[in-house]
Amino acid sequence: MIKKTGSHSTLEEAIALGPAPDGNLAIPVFRHGTMGAELYMPEDIDRQTPHSRDELYFVARGRAEFFNGKENVAIKEGSFIFVPAGTEHRFLNFSKGFAVWVIFYGPEGGEK
Repeated sequence: MIKKTGSHSTLEEAIALGPAPDGNLAIPVFRHGTMGAELYMPEDIDRQTPHSRDELYFVARGRAEFFNGKENVAIKEGSFIFVPAGTEHRFLNFSKGFAVWVIFYGPEGGEK
């Protein structure tokens, strides 16, 4: 895991840190205070469950549909997604090699 403040990581460097540790679906890349950055690359099925903190996704590679708790939205490389804590969500019909940066931040239960 990269730990330095002001750190930088390419997609390839983050992938090289993998695989994800036991009990985690994503590869931890960076931590600072309440913020944690990870790289998530689901295979076959996205097995996520709602998270206890707010999160941001940035699509690094590929295309997919994103279920935001209410509807499916088409996403692609460069897309930005915000998911409030506790919200059911998942990626569907994602392309081979699909990868997203995921940023968890703030307190348990999300920011109010």
